[in-house]
Amino acid sequence: MDLTPIFLSLKLACVTTLILFVIGLPIAYWLSGRSSIPKLIIEAIITMPLVLPPSVLGFYLLLAFSPKNALGEWLQEHFNIHLVFSFEGLILASVIYSLPFMVSPVKSAFIHLPTSIREASYTMGKSKFETLWHVLLPNIKSSLLTAAVLTFAHTLGEFGVVLMIGGNIPGVTKVASIAIYDSVESMDYANANYYSLILFSITFVIVLTVFILNRKSAKSPLE
Repeated sequence: MDLTPIFLSLKLACVTTLILFVIGLPIAYWLSGRSSIPKLIIEAIITMPLVLPPSVLGFYLLLAFSPKNALGEWLQEHFNIHLVFSFEGLILASVIYSLPFMVSPVKSAFIHLPTSIREASYTMGKSKFETLWHVLLPNIKSSLLTAAVLTFAHTLGEFGVVLMIGGNIPGVTKVASIAIYDSVESMDYANANYYSLILFSITFVIVLTVFILNRKSAKSPLE
């Protein structure tokens, strides 16, 4: 059995989770503030991948970044960036598709933090950045971990979006979910079972680890 699709899936999930961790935290923090019409519109756009069929999102990304269209042609001519049928394209599609899995849990955690924590930090002369980094984030560690795991697991199992924009190029864009589909289509159920078991095992171990860590962090120091 060729393990390259498994390694590609893990690589894609790791890179996507890292990128979303960097860009998702400030977005979640901003959205958790006072509500406004622009914020509601942006949050709706961010949340759409939760309800939008993956093939629809993948189709429009394929059109947008195709060299035959304005944006894709501009990226290729000025920056030599070719996103369609490339691993970089998979990363971009995964970042867009998994964004709500990072933003939503973190935003909810920020909202449910007592305002007294933030106010006490400001009273002590801390800036907004210092309050965010040294006070707020340490108090939502479990939510950050949950968001990262949800993002990783969701990216690991992506199919429609990655197939539309990445195609099925062995060693480049053929991730595990596509390898499973190919194996089933060719009636190679044994190979499909191997890929499925590996993904199932990885996901189960990660989720179980998160539950254990969250359970430990929720315990009182006196227990």
